[in-house]
Amino acid sequence: MQFEPKPSYNLEELLICAKGELFPSGLPRLPFPPMLMFDRFTLVSKEGGAYGKGIMKAELDIKPDLWFFDCHFYNDPVMPGCLGVDALWQMLGFYIGWMGNSGKGRALGAGEIKFTDQVLKDAGTIEYQLDIKRIMSRKLAFGLADGTLTCKDEVIYTCKDLRVGLFND
Repeated sequence: MQFEPKPSYNLEELLICAKGELFPSGLPRLPFPPMLMFDRFTLVSKEGGAYGKGIMKAELDIKPDLWFFDCHFYNDPVMPGCLGVDALWQMLGFYIGWMGNSGKGRALGAGEIKFTDQVLKDAGTIEYQLDIKRIMSRKLAFGLADGTLTCKDEVIYTCKDLRVGLFND
């Protein structure tokens, strides 16, 4: 299978990645819904971003019936902050694979995470952005990036030094 990196991906293509059929090695994979935390990647580039080493953007259409609103919290529905951070880790794992690396993606941590607001049922479309700091392609493929979640044109999550590795068995 030949993989041709593209600058954007729709939901159907993200689900192909979840099946392990997007990258030549079959890995890395995105999770399936409901853990897939975006509807599309609107930009994937080796250039640009805050550090000039690459940028990635994604969107999730917030619908009032999304699974987490019924359980987090009862009569006080809010998107769990950890799901927004996980989305940024998912994106970084995808980016490392998009750069030609293989392996099973695993979050390795973050330096600093701040939430200044919340995602509610009326959020509309939220946007994620990764500014790539470093991608290392050695025995272990590794990515380092800063990320944000924007809701209603305001950055409400900031994540510094997100780390993801791709591990081969």
